[in-house]
Amino acid sequence: MSTIDWIVLFFTLILIVAYGIYKSRGIRNIDGYLVGDRQLPWYNVGLSVMATQASAITFLSAPGLAYSSGMSFAQFYFGLPLAMIVLCITFVPIFHRLKVYTAYEFLERRFDVQTRVLTASLFLIQRGISTGITIFAPSIILSSILHLDVTYTTLIIGTMVILYTVWGGSKAVSYTQLLQMGIIFGALLTAGFMVVYLLPEDIGFRDALHIAGKSGKTNAIDWNFDLNNQYTVWTGLIGGFFLQLSYFGTDQSQVGRYLTGSSIRDSRLGLLMNGLLKVPMQFCILLIGVLVFAYYQFNTPPLFFNNVEVRKIENSVYAQAYQDVIQQHESLSQEKRLLVNKLAASDGDDVTADAIRKKLLQKNEQDKALRQEVEAILQKNDPKADLNDNNYIFLSFVTSTFPKGLIGLLIAVIFLASMGATASAINSLSSTTVVDIYKRFINKKASDRGYLNASRLFTLFWGIITLLVALYASRLGNLLEAVNILGSLFYGTILGIFLVAFYVRKIRGKAVFWAALLSEIIVFAIWKADVMAYLWLNLAGCVCVVVLGSVLQVLFFRSKVPSV
Repeated sequence: MSTIDWIVLFFTLILIVAYGIYKSRGIRNIDGYLVGDRQLPWYNVGLSVMATQASAITFLSAPGLAYSSGMSFAQFYFGLPLAMIVLCITFVPIFHRLKVYTAYEFLERRFDVQTRVLTASLFLIQRGISTGITIFAPSIILSSILHLDVTYTTLIIGTMVILYTVWGGSKAVSYTQLLQMGIIFGALLTAGFMVVYLLPEDIGFRDALHIAGKSGKTNAIDWNFDLNNQYTVWTGLIGGFFLQLSYFGTDQSQVGRYLTGSSIRDSRLGLLMNGLLKVPMQFCILLIGVLVFAYYQFNTPPLFFNNVEVRKIENSVYAQAYQDVIQQHESLSQEKRLLVNKLAASDGDDVTADAIRKKLLQKNEQDKALRQEVEAILQKNDPKADLNDNNYIFLSFVTSTFPKGLIGLLIAVIFLASMGATASAINSLSSTTVVDIYKRFINKKASDRGYLNASRLFTLFWGIITLLVALYASRLGNLLEAVNILGSLFYGTILGIFLVAFYVRKIRGKAVFWAALLSEIIVFAIWKADVMAYLWLNLAGCVCVVVLGSVLQVLFFRSKVPSV
């Protein structure tokens, strides 16, 4: 990176941290530290909710996913607006009326303490692991730019986020996320214009979409009902609905965001704002990846995007073999470029376009074979080499094509996204540990200052745990899918517990406790057997809790149900 890029990057990061420290001054108790004194307006709640979900993984993996497999991932979010409506009607007024710090406090009042602890524990396991993944994502950036091993860059970014989170608390997290999302929206819009600008002069936005569409990259809608297909309309509407309902309704990292709202109305408006903006935002991020694909149809793309692994092989005994494959790749790219130019000129002539497309697909298959040769060489040189470079695609494009200053801004965006998502996640892990375990069982009569100090200590503890998880995140493939798969293993069961709590009054604590344990075992078994796409696991876990809870209540725990 140039000096200008470094200045832009550091100025942006210092601005965010300084703003967070300034806005969080005067915190004296856990009410201010965990829920921001419940005083934030609706737009702050909405942007905070969006920033918590839109981690650095979103901006690193989503464009790469669109580049390699198209726009189908957009369907993942189709259930989100429906989930926001349900939350506004049911969850939000109950949580506000009870004045809870965490979602799991409500479960003890409805069921019993063991159900509360079980649900909180499931959250701590799932969120602790997934937060480690979100810490790892931006470390890829430093690894590529500074030419350092990803382990060292993971430690650098993780430490920075931990220190910031321990100091700021929920109020600092929410206020910095407000500023972060403003910068992110502006930078993404700029990135989209830049990709189109970098295309050849005679190729516009419409032409780029035409080329990408003929290559199968713009098929965002799939109406087939296929349980094994991860991204269809039905998977997104049904499986995605249950995942989003559980994530926003029962995951403390999100519940903690809208508990900061000054009223039920502000929390509801914030969630509805998220429901309206999230799908278009994600579509635009994926579209940038599709435009990058179109760009590389006119320019030779790297055969392997992970520069760290490439440098290893260039300095090994396999360097010449690698260069031979690269030469074949460059020659093939020139042939593809001629076909793409003909394809762009064939607009309206479907017969010619289809013939060119077939030839282009053949060239793409040849390119895939060359890619496999490179992967074989990488493994020969290093059996532990990371062969999944999907997370490096957008980063490689930005650093090799964007002008000075803009590179620093785009990298700052990924840092900001990581800071926002990671800070709120670690804050939620701390609040759940303090409220649902420490305050409930270990120290019931501490002072406000005592609970505040405990909150900061547990924030540091979970920061270290998530940092350790981050060191192993490189083995999980596409980070965006890894986070969502992990969530799907737990969210369905957690959502089932809450749905029973809200709507099935006859089921008591012991029945739902054992139903949740059995359901989690079933979900893991289904996932291990690869019976269905991972989004359906959210529906499976939820249904299992409700059905098994009903059966267990009738067969083993039948008793009079008191009013709640």
